[in-house]
Amino acid sequence: MKLLEPLKWTADGLIPAIIQERGTGRVLMMAWMNRASLEKTLETRRTWFWSRSRKKFWMKGESSGHVQVVHGISMDCDGDALLIEVEQTGAACHEGYRSCFFRSVDETGLDWRITEPRFQDPGAIYGTKS
Repeated sequence: MKLLEPLKWTADGLIPAIIQERGTGRVLMMAWMNRASLEKTLETRRTWFWSRSRKKFWMKGESSGHVQVVHGISMDCDGDALLIEVEQTGAACHEGYRSCFFRSVDETGLDWRITEPRFQDPGAIYGTKS
């Protein structure tokens, strides 16, 4: 696929994908894509990723129902990162927050604080782990 030629993949065949909410511009998450997941994303207009920890190809929302509909894909100037604009259904974060970036450095600069309310309890989304 000629579209993928300018991209610079890591030695593991991955590229970071920043997922941004359409309309607000808010960064929702970052995940890794391999060639197959990017091709599947282009084909289905849903986000697909490669899980480095699980060594698994996965679609955002396949277990939670919190899918991401793709509205645009851009690459950075070096071709080594992607920006994917989506319409998010439900929480983007597996911890139940709208964005994975729900923690910010506090006023002291010494600790982290949660800066947004939890959108949904993760147990209600994924069930409880035993």
